[in-house]
Amino acid sequence: MEEYLNAIYQNIRTAVQSIEDIITKVDNSELKQELAMEEDTYLAFQKECEVYAKSEKIDIKDNNFMEKARLWTSINMSTMMDKSTRHIAELMLLGTFMGILTCYKDQDDHGGVKELDEILDRLKEFERKNIERLIPFLKEN
Repeated sequence: MEEYLNAIYQNIRTAVQSIEDIITKVDNSELKQELAMEEDTYLAFQKECEVYAKSEKIDIKDNNFMEKARLWTSINMSTMMDKSTRHIAELMLLGTFMGILTCYKDQDDHGGVKELDEILDRLKEFERKNIERLIPFLKEN
């Protein structure tokens, strides 16, 4: 259960950090609004995991420093030359696809805890909807 919760939490934290790192580079107000909404929802998922961890006396762990540094560097290198709406939407879509894949792998590896399965199912559905909302931004330059 602890490993499962940590996997979910770290997936969510990666999404939050990605949005925090990239939102300052966004010029398009609609995309900025979309990312802010996504961040708020991910933060609600994060809080839900933290409350569950506290109730179960589980020490949840954030991503390690190296993972955070790798993500920050990747985003900054990728947006150094191209801060277009299309490119940022593409980066967010790639991250969202990776988040969904991680959800499926985590559920396969650790699933079976009803409360955590429910959180993960809602997270997957939220990320599917994020994809639908981000795809139109690929048309903008």
